[in-house]
Amino acid sequence: MSAIKKVVLAYSGGLDTSIILKWLREEYDCEVVTFTADIGQGEELEPARAKAKLMGVDQIYVDDLKEEFARDFVFPMMRANALYEGEYRLGTSIARPLIAKRLIEIANETGADTISHGATGKGNDQVRFELGAYALRPDIKIIAPWREWDLNSRDKLLAYADKHGIPVEKKADGKSLYSMDANLLHISYEGGILEDPWAEAEESMWRWTVAPEVAPDQAEYLELEFVRGDIVAINGEAYSPANLMAKLNEVGGKHGIGRDDIVENRYVGMKSRGCYETPAGAIMLRAHRAMESLTLDREVAHLKDDLMPRYAKMIYNGYWWSPEREVLQTLIDETQERVNGTVRVKLYKGCVSIAGRKSESDSLFDERIATFEDDAGAYNQADAEGFIKLNALRLRIGAKRR
Repeated sequence: MSAIKKVVLAYSGGLDTSIILKWLREEYDCEVVTFTADIGQGEELEPARAKAKLMGVDQIYVDDLKEEFARDFVFPMMRANALYEGEYRLGTSIARPLIAKRLIEIANETGADTISHGATGKGNDQVRFELGAYALRPDIKIIAPWREWDLNSRDKLLAYADKHGIPVEKKADGKSLYSMDANLLHISYEGGILEDPWAEAEESMWRWTVAPEVAPDQAEYLELEFVRGDIVAINGEAYSPANLMAKLNEVGGKHGIGRDDIVENRYVGMKSRGCYETPAGAIMLRAHRAMESLTLDREVAHLKDDLMPRYAKMIYNGYWWSPEREVLQTLIDETQERVNGTVRVKLYKGCVSIAGRKSESDSLFDERIATFEDDAGAYNQADAEGFIKLNALRLRIGAKRR
């Protein structure tokens, strides 16, 4: 790599990126700009700013991206009902394209020729950051320290931090905490005992949700109002996208909603085990499908279900900025024009249940046709005989041949 002049580092203030800040200066003799994205992780931000100042950084970016994250990334993904491998709600995956976008913007603003990140050479995030960066600025240089240095264990990282006087958060026994990632959509946990897929996660690990066993004994109902596939109000009160997610996280966490323990297939080829808390995401996905069940044409709904795994895989693998995702998003957004109405959800001890749905203008549910009572001629049941026989024709021919 040619001489590096200025690097924009995606900086959380945690163990890895604090060490990377020092390491970049030593290895590349370059100026480092730090960028910390406020996408809902809360208490991590000011310590990151303070630590960057302590380490002599002149240009420190701590940007409030919560509304952009919710509006332009999470909400479009929710319109697709995206789940990776049927379980993962993509909380980490969907944050990476926004961080890549802002890294490039800051590089352009500050005249930096390089960006850097703390993703390991074993994980998905290196792919997501770098695919996004190259899509937005093809000539950008990228430094991924985990692919270069020999600090290939937590113990080595902690020793490096001790040697250079870099403050890091530790457990009482001196070991590092779980590897965690938090934003408005979720908080994730990896490492430690979770590396044994048979070991149950410690109850003390969970931060956002109570255990379902100790959640309130009284169920709570929420009425969620949808406009063009997006939730815009809770119990009649309008919220911005970010504030709506924060509210659902609060209420959902109180009822133990959104805990997941998953073994997933990483893009780089290995299986990994992670635990996730996604209260808002669990509620939003359940409610959105209920709203679509009332307002989407059958074949449009089935087409969306056919395409959803591909869409989810694009996000998981880092292709948010790809032309195929953008084309698919246009299709998905078009399907949402009539996804309007209200869904009532019931939250109780870790479960989200649908307690009702209605749409004054866009419901395709016709009580006159669906009723088991007298339909007053709205549906001729005798028509079903010909329909069945036509669809059975190939089955009957095949049976006779056998």
